[in-house]
Amino acid sequence: MKTSLLFASLLATASLALAGTDASSSGCCPADAAPAKVTAAQTGYPLTTCVVSGEKLGEMGAPVDYIYKEEGKPDRLVRLCCKMCISKFKKDPAKYLKVIDDAGKETVAGEKHDHM
Repeated sequence: MKTSLLFASLLATASLALAGTDASSSGCCPADAAPAKVTAAQTGYPLTTCVVSGEKLGEMGAPVDYIYKEEGKPDRLVRLCCKMCISKFKKDPAKYLKVIDDAGKETVAGEKHDHM
């Protein structure tokens, strides 16, 4: 349960940061209270490129965070370069999830690599 809450909190923070939300510009908070930009490493997402296209995340605008749901398994974050990659991902999710998982194993071992 704690893991789910932590993941939801990180996802919400990432969504705000990626959407360009800046609390300091709204006048509600001091500039030093503005949320920091969340990077892939901070959220635990192992890739800096789109798992489908291979494009560097952020080069085509804000990355699209897609939550892949499979019955009986935890939801998975898949970070894509654009909405068009969602349909391509859905055609063969196992292929792309394996790339993410393999990159995660390399990251844990201390070898950060981008795939695709």
